This record gives sequence, C-alpha cells and structure tokens, in this order.
Amino acid sequence: MNVYVREVSRNLGRAGVPVDLFTRSHEGQCSGVIEMEDNVRLVHLEGGPETATPNELYPYLQSFLEELRRYARDEDARYRLVHSHYWLSGWIGSRAASQWGVPHVVTFHTLGDVKMQAKAGERESHERGTVERELASTAQLIIASSSHERDALVHLYGADRDRVEVVPCGVDLSLFKPLDSGEARRRLGLNGERVVLYVGRLEGIKGVDLLLQSAAIMDGKDSLKVLVVGGDATRDGEAGRLKGVAEELGIGEVMEFVGMVDRSLLPLYYNAADVCVVPSYYESFGLVALEALACGTPVVASRVGGLPTVVQHARTGYLQSWRCPEPFADSLEVILGSKGLRNSMSKEARKRAEGMGWEMVAEETSRLYDSL
Repeated sequence: MNVYVREVSRNLGRAGVPVDLFTRSHEGQCSGVIEMEDNVRLVHLEGGPETATPNELYPYLQSFLEELRRYARDEDARYRLVHSHYWLSGWIGSRAASQWGVPHVVTFHTLGDVKMQAKAGERESHERGTVERELASTAQLIIASSSHERDALVHLYGADRDRVEVVPCGVDLSLFKPLDSGEARRRLGLNGERVVLYVGRLEGIKGVDLLLQSAAIMDGKDSLKVLVVGGDATRDGEAGRLKGVAEELGIGEVMEFVGMVDRSLLPLYYNAADVCVVPSYYESFGLVALEALACGTPVVASRVGGLPTVVQHARTGYLQSWRCPEPFADSLEVILGSKGLRNSMSKEARKRAEGMGWEMVAEETSRLYDSL
C-alpha cells in the first residue's frame, strides 16, 4: 500500500495533478510537511500516540480528522477530491469529503472478510467490518486491484458493481529490471546455490510456513538456498517462530532470514534468485510477484486473489490451487531443474511486466478522477 500511494501520487504530480498526502506522525519518522517532488506534498498530522500500531488507531481517527480539517482551513486548501487508502483512512476520508462537498474514492488494498475467509484463525475487528461496509455503500467510486477484489466487494459487501473500477497495480520498470544474475549473486555472497526467494511481511496470511514445508521435501538441499526478505529477525516474534520451524524441519542451514532491506536493493535479490515464491493465503493484487516478473524472475504463487492477474500459469511461472507442500515443491523443482525453462519464463516475465508501469496506473486513475 505504501508503494502504491507513493508511486501513483508521484506520477499524478508529474502529469500536472497536485496531490497532498496525509499520514500520521509516528515514531522515528519525519514530521511536518515534506515536498516529495513537484506537485506532491507529504503532510504529517497528529493521530494518537506515535508508538501506536495500526490495530490501536481506531479510537484516534476523530482527532486525526480534526487535524486534517484544521490544516485545510489554515492553508485555505480547496481539494477537488479525496482518495482514501485502507479502511482506517476511509473513515476519515468519507467524512472530510462530505464536509467539503467533493467526491470520495476508496482503494481498500485488503478486505477484512476476505482475509478471514482465506485463512482459518484470522481475526479482524468488528469496527473494520462496519466501516468497510459503510464505505462500500457510500463512496462515489471504489478502485479495486483485480476482478477478484471487485467481485468480493459486490458479493460480500453489497457494493454497486457500476461504482467499482478495476485498475491493476503497477511496477517501477526503471528500478525493477533484469540485471546480471552472476553479479547480483556475488554482491549478496551467494556461491552457486539454487536460490529461492520470498519477499514480504512475516505474518500468517502470507503463508511462509508452506514455503518452509516445501523446502523441507525438495531434493538436493545441499545446493539449495531459500532467502526470506522481510520482517525484523531481531525484534519480530514471527521471524523467531519461523526460524524455529526451519530448525525442526531440518532446514536451518537452507534458510536465510535476511530481514528488511532497502527498497533500492530489492532488484539485487530478485535477479539473484532462480525463482520467487508467493505462497499467500490471500493477496488483493500481489505486487511482489509483479516486481519479480519485471526483473525476469519466474514466480510460483498461490492461485488466490489477484495473483492470477499477474502470473501467467506455465508461461511466467506456476499457480498452485492446492495449499500443500508437494505441489509447491514440484513446481519449484521443475523451474530449478531446467535452465531452458527458466530462460523462457524470464523473457515472458519481463514482457508481461512491461505493460504495467506506474505511469499507466496514474493515467487511468486520473481519468477516473475526471469522470467524477
């Protein structure tokens, strides 16, 4: 979501559409107003304790809304449209747009009911469900990332299909591009291994346990390296749990929990990998899969949410309908075992991504704004 908001805003600004981004002041980050680039400002407002987590923010939405109104009044800002991202922001955006008498556009990015359906044990607050349904019925326009998300909004939330437009996510094609894989591996200290890559948050809905179980039954583990990029290996409880699972499965030496890396370094990891795995229970779109494809890296992914929109089965990778280690392990071994197949998928992967740059997403978003 952070990548989406930043890249769409930047490209709107470059196209001559001024954008103010409002976010919460939070611990260890910048404050005040930051000029991101021409036409794009990032405005930090108070909204509860700076150390509060997203799950603790609902009681502070009213205070953030009051800060937003105050800022607009002090700056004499005349906004023509409000675009909210995620349900918490949607609560604020709907009320601000109503007061200002302008259209309200919502992009949810994830939906609580869909997450709970996708994985047993997932829990979301009652407030989230209530707010998401309110937004589905009141927003002038909902921008969904895939037809799967649009269908969920219509069938689970009662949204009017005519008010839901599908605009797939994009990718920075100048950053995520094919590089010399040998050089990428050298810079990352990889030495001839068959490299499987995971990129993303470390939480249950992302299905990292399935990746570990798949790696445990693969052949040739002596030459296998599985890189897990994301999370904080020193402070993240889930990272510690997954390390323990890896040891129990006997693949402690195979797994490398890299932790968080700067976004500018991600292309190195994608290009060093033979294959990228996205084993999620649910993805509204699947940006990691698209970034991997843009780097020419085949993807093995769950056939869920928006991932079939990104990954073309047997052409740019494989989609798996079964959440079992064996099918994932089989798909990984097929790609790892054939250089010719990897090369073919690599070419098709980049070709698939080339029509999905962020400027195209911003262009379609701007067109939808104009329609309102």
